[in-house]
Amino acid sequence: MGFRKEISSEIPTLVHFFAPWCLPCKTMTTILHSIRSETNGLFNLLEIDVDIKKKLARRYKIKSVPTLLLFKNGEPLWRHLGMLDKVEIKKILSELA
Repeated sequence: MGFRKEISSEIPTLVHFFAPWCLPCKTMTTILHSIRSETNGLFNLLEIDVDIKKKLARRYKIKSVPTLLLFKNGEPLWRHLGMLDKVEIKKILSELA
């Protein structure tokens, strides 16, 4: 499934822009996968490697990683740059999903 189709879903899609060399990104990946398994389909998770998907990173003005964007029906609902803990992410998802 393509990026546009993923973010256009009625189910919120959390996009994690990351880089493989980024240690905080690896931590965020672990946290996001844990939340995803705990929330039973509350949101879709899409991970974008900014070193591979450079055009997409430029389109969404990704200047630093990790960056999280939450979309629903193709519209951005929330954006965050940097680390967040599990509790904060779950709170945001429950409010916006």
